[in-house]
Amino acid sequence: MTRRRGVPYRWTTTYGAGPGHLLTLAVCLAVAGYVATRVISAGIWVGFLLWFVGAVIIHDLVLFPLYSFADTTVQSRSRPPAPPPRASPTGRWPPPVNYVRVPAGLSGLLLLVWFPLVLRASEHNYREATGLSTAPYLGRWLLITLLFFAASGLLYALRHRTGRKLRHRAGRDQEKRARPQ
Repeated sequence: MTRRRGVPYRWTTTYGAGPGHLLTLAVCLAVAGYVATRVISAGIWVGFLLWFVGAVIIHDLVLFPLYSFADTTVQSRSRPPAPPPRASPTGRWPPPVNYVRVPAGLSGLLLLVWFPLVLRASEHNYREATGLSTAPYLGRWLLITLLFFAASGLLYALRHRTGRKLRHRAGRDQEKRARPQ
């Protein structure tokens, strides 16, 4: 029996992804084109181009190797403990690497976006534009970073506790099944 292959199948095999992918890509390109026209019309395209190329170079040559090394180090130091003696529905502890990765990534992203204010590199321009100081930004960034890591640690502890309860319950159920009736 042969199956009929319709337009979606042919589309996916020809294009390589579904039509939603092409639509999303077209929208992203339209937004990028709009931003480019706004940058050019504002007359800041040279500075924007320098910033963009600098950001790519700094990310690819400096930041990517640094956070890849940090991630590899965290993964190598956070090997899960030996599995419990009895089989459990949840297996082992949840690996802690993502509970470090996510808050570190979010904190790094915030620092990347707001670094001129956090590091007080634009104090003069910011004061002229707003009349305010950039002094509170470092403390606020540190507080948000602390909250990210605290929330992540709390989620890890809750997940670990829930897993331990499930392993204990599974062990009791296994003992009941093993006892003769």
